[in-house]
Order: sequence, then structure tokens, then C-alpha cells
Amino acid sequence: MNNQALVHHGLNIASDNTFTFSERVEYLKKYGSHSQSFSTLQPGMQYFDIPNVGYIGYMKQWGATFVLSDPVADKKDFELIVTAFHNKFPNASYIQISKPVVDILHNKFGLYGTQFGSESTIDLKKWSLSGKKKQVLRTAINQAKKAGITVKERFSDDHTREISDAWIKTRKCKSNEISFLIRPMKMDYKENERHFYAYEGDKAVGFVYFDPIYHNNKIISYVPNISRANADFKQGIFYTLMAHAMEVFKEEGVPYLDLGLIPLMLADEIEPQESKILRRISNLVYEKGNSLYNFKGLVFTKSRFRGDIEKTYCAHKGVLPLRAFISIFKLTKVI
Repeated sequence: MNNQALVHHGLNIASDNTFTFSERVEYLKKYGSHSQSFSTLQPGMQYFDIPNVGYIGYMKQWGATFVLSDPVADKKDFELIVTAFHNKFPNASYIQISKPVVDILHNKFGLYGTQFGSESTIDLKKWSLSGKKKQVLRTAINQAKKAGITVKERFSDDHTREISDAWIKTRKCKSNEISFLIRPMKMDYKENERHFYAYEGDKAVGFVYFDPIYHNNKIISYVPNISRANADFKQGIFYTLMAHAMEVFKEEGVPYLDLGLIPLMLADEIEPQESKILRRISNLVYEKGNSLYNFKGLVFTKSRFRGDIEKTYCAHKGVLPLRAFISIFKLTKVI
């Protein structure tokens, strides 16, 4: 669908129709059902807006364009807004998108849609810590209890930067906090964020920031987008924070918790629209690239919660998008 067709459908996509921030938040609350919808409001994002439809958030790196998440729009309008965006940015790559968006880009424009990782969703109505498969969680939580760890929800900063800086020094990637795929810890827009802190006595030793996930102006889930812990506690802090927050959300009637992206956790099956070469490279990065990022540790940690797994994808123009592959590592500050 070209621009003339969009105008025919009553959609003027001229540059003077850029949304105000409050308008963008309205679209987020109505259509922000993707785990990364809230992250589209992070600093540095650029936007492609269609009035009465929604927006797409993207960033640029080394001249390459990267879209983050599904469009913040009604699913029935995905084809319309994705088509309009592709017409303007035909060489763009799309990161952490769902299969319906992949199908549009593959069927209409011939883009590859290669699995990028997985996402895990927990039905909080059914959530409990019981069962043999959750023994790791219970053991870690019990260790934290014995160490005197308690958890409280706080709305003020409590040694956040101090904990974060110490945590980053223990990570594989020490130069910077990951960006783009993980929104920055400090954002101007904080509405409906939830912050849970773990304490040893009166001292904060870890925290998790949860971002809201919306549908029709209701919060249907949260996603733990920022988590940090004192390096002295090898076990228990993250699991203890998560278990406490999940019980709070469950009591509030929040239906789900989304654990967010598990990068490079890939299904064995290769789908027809995927790049086999990129899948092989992704598998190699997962096996050999833990010096860059703790892929295997994240898979282990998030899989302990036994959520429902769904695939998430990247869409790209060539069978081996080498420039885009390197650019996304730079954009996310892994390199």
C-alpha cells in the first residue's frame, strides 16, 4: 500500500502529524500489549506515526534502521502501518517482533523472519511455587530468607545506582548497560512502573523494575525490564524479588507476568521464512558468545519459572544481514 492508498483510506502520514507525548501514551495504554511496548518510549527513539492508527518506534545505528517490537496499534491495523513504514524504510530490520508481523513482512516484501529468541509468559491465576520443577526457586528463596533478606515495594530511589554500578562490574559486558532491547534504568516517563527492593537489614542489596503491559487501557501484565543485585549474593535475590512481586500482582488481579526476552533461546525447528545461515550463526553465538553476554545464564534463570514459551523474531532483508547483525550489537552496547 503506497502513500496515495493510505491517503485514500483517510490516513495522512505527513511529517506534521507527529504525535505529542501524551498522545503517544494514549496509544501505549490502548495497544501496548507487546512486552517491549513500554520500552518504545525510551530516550533516543524515533517514531513513525499514523493518526487514528498508532506508531512504530525505531532507532538508527551506522545508517541502519532498527524497529523495536510490534507496532503500538490495533492488531487489525498491523498490515497497514507496517506497509507504510516499509515503504518509507525499505531496508529496515525489525527486532523482537511477533509471527503476525513477520508474516506481513515476508509475504508482502520477501523479508526473512528469523527466530531471535523466546518470551515466557506466566498465568498468575495458576502461579505457585509448588512442584518438583520449581525446586531451584524454593531453594534460592529459602537461602535468601536464612540470610535475612526481605522485599518491599518502593517508589523512591534506594541506592539504585550504587547497586547497579557494582552489578555491572560482575557482568560479561562491563562497558555499558544494555540499551534498546532493555530500556534505560532512568526514564522521564515512569507512569505505572513498579519497583521492588530486596533488603539485608536496612540496606538495599537488589531490585527489579517492572514495566506495565496494556490492553484497552488496562494493565494486563508486567515485565521485569531492569534487575540488579549485590554481587555478594549468588543465589536467591532475583528469585526472591520475583516471587514476592508475582504474589503482589496476583493478589491485585493482574492476569499475567511476562518474563520478557530470552535472547537466542531458539526452537529446534527452522521455519520456511527463516534464514538458515543466520540461525546457524545465532546458535554459534549462543554456544561461544557468553564472553559477550550471559545468554546461557539467562535461559537457565528464566526457564526456572516454567512459563508458556512463545517464539520472537527478527525480520531482515538479506539471507545474511552481516552489517545489521553487527550494528545491533553496537546499538545495544554489547560491543
